[in-house]
Amino acid sequence: MSQLKVLADPVAQDDKEVMRGELIKSVYVYEAPVRLWHWINALAITVLAVTGYFIGSPLPTMPGEASDHFVMGYIRFAHFAAAYLFAIGLLGRIYWATVGNHHARELFSVPLFTRAYWDDMLAMFKWYAFLTDRPNRYVGHNPMARFAMFFVFLTVSVFMIFSGFALYGEGLQRGSWADTLFGWVIPAMGQSQDVHTWHHLGMWALIVFIILHVYAAIREDIMGRQSVVSTMISGYRTFKD
Repeated sequence: MSQLKVLADPVAQDDKEVMRGELIKSVYVYEAPVRLWHWINALAITVLAVTGYFIGSPLPTMPGEASDHFVMGYIRFAHFAAAYLFAIGLLGRIYWATVGNHHARELFSVPLFTRAYWDDMLAMFKWYAFLTDRPNRYVGHNPMARFAMFFVFLTVSVFMIFSGFALYGEGLQRGSWADTLFGWVIPAMGQSQDVHTWHHLGMWALIVFIILHVYAAIREDIMGRQSVVSTMISGYRTFKD
């Protein structure tokens, strides 16, 4: 009876909510340029994936005269525009890693030669495998996320930029800026079709990474008792326990 009375008492309920609010602590993690790059990069990758798929697997033949349609031209233009945005955004992200806070540099380094890192990696593996009830707290990226961001996202992104501009240089013809800077990629990988194939596979690698990335972020928000998705909007990591 007394418990029901406490729950029914609005003053006691307000006091309980205030006490709960005091337990929630937030830390400023991601600065505005990092958050802006993240969402612009997500948009660019989405456009690149959709248009890249149709470039690799074109639409059926359109009815009527070819001069009446410019569908593939629009698809290629969107792909090239998103590629410029993707590449320039990564250059800007590299710059901010040198002038931003230490969390901005986590994308570009992994402390592989420290024992504590691998201990934390094992702990996060157990957490993702549902072998522990609570993960360790990390203000920035957790060890497994940091590993995936560097060895999957960053390396594949650099490869996609190099191979993509190498293929772009073919259209701009020999002697163009793209051919001068990235033309060496094609003979290094064999021939143009080889670069096309690996570039296409790189797209699927990024898609798989993004699916796992989104799953892990939402899972952490729900089960990890700390903010992840909202952190990339507000910049603040909130701990709810």
